[in-house]
Amino acid sequence: MEKKSKTLRDHFWLWGQNAGSHHDMFGKSPYALPGVNRMEAAEGGAFFGIPNCCRVSMFCGPVPPFDAESEKLKTFKQVVWSAVGAAEVARHNSGDHSDLAEVLRQADKFPNVTGAILDDFFLPEETRKATGRIARHSVESIATMRASLHRFKRPLDLWMVWYDYQLQFDVDAYLELCDVVTLWTWKGSALAALDQNLETFVKRTPGKRRLAGCYMWNYGERQPLTMAQMKGQLDRYYQAIHEGVIEGIVFCSNCIADIGLDTVEWTRRWIANVGNETTGVTDKTRVI
Repeated sequence: MEKKSKTLRDHFWLWGQNAGSHHDMFGKSPYALPGVNRMEAAEGGAFFGIPNCCRVSMFCGPVPPFDAESEKLKTFKQVVWSAVGAAEVARHNSGDHSDLAEVLRQADKFPNVTGAILDDFFLPEETRKATGRIARHSVESIATMRASLHRFKRPLDLWMVWYDYQLQFDVDAYLELCDVVTLWTWKGSALAALDQNLETFVKRTPGKRRLAGCYMWNYGERQPLTMAQMKGQLDRYYQAIHEGVIEGIVFCSNCIADIGLDTVEWTRRWIANVGNETTGVTDKTRVI
């Protein structure tokens, strides 16, 4: 019998990455973000009042060993480390290379580590056409990864990032191997299709745990999200949680939490307002 979570907050996660990594990528500012970001992942969790963290490697780190960072993350109830980091993490693009072994080592040392995530996993269209590959790893590689996670002394979950513009990709073989799938809307303008995309997301992930990724900046169009977009997506995710079709929300991220965005402050208040609501949502969403 599954134990019910006490509050909505139990199903909130922070997307945690190195401070400054969204502002400066190989000497460039890819997303036109204002200000300077110094807030780290653990600080971000406290700032937003979020108890769980997806800790994901970027081009600037962290790199194994993760021990020092895991020590900082001990304040989180649950931590999911990236086995495959952001698209710029070149060490994960060669063959079947990943940080899985290091994630397992962290799980052995830190009991709050509960899984591994595959970030930016499916390849852009131009890369797919040039290489004939649809993902950064083969299906066989991910099957081996899943087996290693599930065989651990306490079973660990395999998470995956899936973007809205990838919803029609033929990736069922990969989705079947994942325990948790997160849906992210890359362009703010695409939030107009959120209802339709959530419906497709649910239909394509039967029996899986599902979370919605929530941006507070329009990364795909290099501009602020409007307050209407910010409020609209959280209203829809709140409804979807209570409908039982998604389990929770992943908020992105500490990397923009301290740069003065109105969307950040609004989201922080929203979490404070709804976070302590009791909910019947369990750690596994309703099978649809």
